[in-house]
Amino acid sequence: MMSSFRSVDRPSGRLLTGLISGPNDGTPVLFIAGAGTGRSMVFGEDLLDTRGIRLITMDRPGMGGSDPYPSRTPASTAADYRAFVAAVLEVANPVVPIVANSQGALFGLAAAVQGWARRLVLVSPADEVAHPAVRELLPESARALPELMQSTPDAARDLLGSFTPDAMQKMVLDGSDAHDRAVYTAPDFDARYRVALAEGFAGIGVGYVADTMMATTRWPIDLATISIPVAVLFGARDRTHSLDHGALLAARIPRARRTVIGDAGGALLWTHSGLVLDAALNPLEAAGI
Repeated sequence: MMSSFRSVDRPSGRLLTGLISGPNDGTPVLFIAGAGTGRSMVFGEDLLDTRGIRLITMDRPGMGGSDPYPSRTPASTAADYRAFVAAVLEVANPVVPIVANSQGALFGLAAAVQGWARRLVLVSPADEVAHPAVRELLPESARALPELMQSTPDAARDLLGSFTPDAMQKMVLDGSDAHDRAVYTAPDFDARYRVALAEGFAGIGVGYVADTMMATTRWPIDLATISIPVAVLFGARDRTHSLDHGALLAARIPRARRTVIGDAGGALLWTHSGLVLDAALNPLEAAGI
């Protein structure tokens, strides 16, 4: 698999950095990675050449080599992704399939609302935990951060700012079953994950803090306006990303189709990469979704 680093200047003077993986003439697919991970977090790298896919990743502002943006929002982050893709593809108005994982789902949904996603695949997406209906599903322990975010956002920001890459990796492993831990602790994955976490927590972790502040408060996007096909994919063994395996989230998106894969867990993105890429490139019926 061939990969190349790319940097893009925004009109404001901010720099965005990312990685392009796969053949230069491949079909472009944008991948929006999950919490605290930068451009090096990829998936399906063994399939990109054979399937002719050009996977595009980007450091969100404040991560990796991308400059921070203090007033960042889900909409501005989606606009940064669009500008990065436009520069990579050398087109003014790109329309591409998007795969978004875990906490990155928020930014994939924001891109869908903006109208430049051809198709959106949400893989193990995190819920909008501040939504009243979702909040009712959460155990008391999981309500602490959203409530702190609402009552004392500065304290929540300080708490998130104390988090580290090692703490994030430990949290992921502690919340995983034996099957997922085997995926996450495999030498190749572990090495890549550590690099991606180092990018995600670059500087003083401002990118991770901004992401989580946005993800843990009410989402300022109208899911009912999304008109493209959306695949919501969950592993049946996943007990960390959503208590109802995305059922409520999918119900809020007009053309969403939810699929729960029986032999998968939270590591679905990496254990079933072919299924994810099929969903991104083909109509959901053709992809078996």
